[in-house]
Amino acid sequence: MRALIYLLLLLPILGAQAAARTPFQIRCEDTISKTVSVLTAQQNGYSIDTHLPYKALTVMKGVARANTWVLGLTKTDSQVKIALAGPMLQDPVSGYECVAPQIAVSLSYAPVMIYIGREFAPGTCAYDEILAHELRHMKTYMEHLPRVEKIVRAALAKRFEARPLYAPGGTAKAALAREIDTGWLPYIKAEMRKVEVLQAAIDSPQEYARLSKACNGEIQNILAGKVPPPK
Repeated sequence: MRALIYLLLLLPILGAQAAARTPFQIRCEDTISKTVSVLTAQQNGYSIDTHLPYKALTVMKGVARANTWVLGLTKTDSQVKIALAGPMLQDPVSGYECVAPQIAVSLSYAPVMIYIGREFAPGTCAYDEILAHELRHMKTYMEHLPRVEKIVRAALAKRFEARPLYAPGGTAKAALAREIDTGWLPYIKAEMRKVEVLQAAIDSPQEYARLSKACNGEIQNILAGKVPPPK
């Protein structure tokens, strides 16, 4: 994780080569709470909107394949929240302090909105096909959350290893907060954004071709204006 800057100084106290623990180290490691990293993922459901024409959905998407219309669109925003706490002890002799970071990470998506062009009336074959396609997008978002949770949980465990962190007096929490803001937050957001590669794969040329021929040409006839729009 190149973006992560470790500003906290971890004293060399582990392993066979480590010196005997100081009284301050004993206090830190044996009396304050162990490092805790809590990570939760949440899914917030979805709604369907059929008020916009497919041409408006094409504009809304912004980037579409050449010579194609966007018949349906799935929109959401990823949300990452990190709460930081942890007990702290200070040592006036050495001038150092120790903190047991307690990091709570929450991953979620804003409620998903599925748009389907208003030209495709609910209950029709065309509507059902477009909805099924968009539900694949939603399913991909929802399945991505536990994958990110697993990756981030492992990275947090490796970084903090259930041990207190040591730093010069008055600097530990500020340094840890900088690490969260400049390292962990961008890292987690980047992991969340990886879902867009999977979403792009769903909108393949083959899938567009399949949809264009679905329902015995019903979708193509609507796009060509051969079928009157629903009232």
